[in-house]
Amino acid sequence: MPIFKSKSLSAYIFSVLACFAVLLLLAICWILVAADWQAWNIGLTLVVVALFLLIAIMRFKHKVISSFDRALLHIEAVKVEDYNQYAKSEFKEGVTAHFHNELTMLSEQMQTHKSQYDQHALLLYQLIDQLDTPMLVFNQKQKLSYANAAFSTLFGQPWQMYRLASPKLLGLIYTDKGWHLPSKDQQWHVSQSEFIDSGERHQLLVFTNIDSAIRASQLNAWQQIIRVMGHEIRNSLTPVSSLAESLASKSVSAREQQALAVISERCHHLQDFVNRYSSLSQTLALDLQQINIAIFAERLKALFSQNNLTFTSKAQWLWADPTFIEQVFINLLKNAFEAQATEVKIDIKEKAQQSLIKVVDNGHGLANTDNLFVPLFTTKQQGQGIGLTFCRNIIEQHGGSIEIKNNPRTQKGMTVTITLPLTHA
Repeated sequence: MPIFKSKSLSAYIFSVLACFAVLLLLAICWILVAADWQAWNIGLTLVVVALFLLIAIMRFKHKVISSFDRALLHIEAVKVEDYNQYAKSEFKEGVTAHFHNELTMLSEQMQTHKSQYDQHALLLYQLIDQLDTPMLVFNQKQKLSYANAAFSTLFGQPWQMYRLASPKLLGLIYTDKGWHLPSKDQQWHVSQSEFIDSGERHQLLVFTNIDSAIRASQLNAWQQIIRVMGHEIRNSLTPVSSLAESLASKSVSAREQQALAVISERCHHLQDFVNRYSSLSQTLALDLQQINIAIFAERLKALFSQNNLTFTSKAQWLWADPTFIEQVFINLLKNAFEAQATEVKIDIKEKAQQSLIKVVDNGHGLANTDNLFVPLFTTKQQGQGIGLTFCRNIIEQHGGSIEIKNNPRTQKGMTVTITLPLTHA
């Protein structure tokens, strides 16, 4: 019947029960008329019965609909991730009770899954904090919601300064090949992945310094070559040196003794040369500690007392290995003064949780700065091509970086820029 085609359960229940109530009232009216009741008695009786039926219909409808209302409240709580709100059925048995029990079990399962997601997200954030490569988290609205301490090495400031910044504000560009960061001097590869936290989808961007990876690959290749060459050269030099010294002790000719002495000396020199290059393949055992910059400056001035060396510092401490970091500065200062520099200025300050060191000289600079850190490459006639490579190895094992550039044309010389962490990781 069309009367039963209601759009809601409430209307359907009311329509069906109203039809049965009307039929019941008609039947009562027919019976009372057949019993010869007076009209006013019949009317009064029908009114009383109609009120009773209306109350009964409304209570019945409320009883049925209330079960669904309670279920809806339960579902609303689930939608806002409140899994501790349980809807209790008015009936302890039957399909309604079973329906509410299923809702309760669903809430408990979702609570378990949420706890697992929360644990995974917490572990992910802890992992992000431990890694020394920049990692950025963007929320569902593409706003920066989290990053690790390495963010400052990429953007020069703590990530909190850029909270809720958009990728565009950070210089990130998205293409069909993924994210890119073209505004930086160094080349960065950006990997992306997604995870869910607090019901929202987040995007994780991981930055990998391609320049460092390339340098590591190049250094590994040089280390392999140096180890092989060193082994073969040592095996050849040792018997040659011993034989030359033995023959020199038996020779009576001054000329022969002099020639054999030269052979022995060159063997020792070549062995020393190989030993020095083998240092490129070693992992340094650093003894990191706080270094007083004022005392450190006085030591360097004493070593280069014949040269014009000036220090300016707004910081008090460096976090480094005293022996190795001093060797880095000695190499850099020696290179500067050999490049006919008449003055070298060293400036040290703290910036973005790092020690920023600049070594500026007024020498003749370099015609080619592309291969300065390549082993065996040198611009000096008597150079061996090891000094700067060794310096970079020391700085990078400190967790820092080193960069060498010629000064602008209006200013002679070069500038060496070194960054070091303020404290250990």
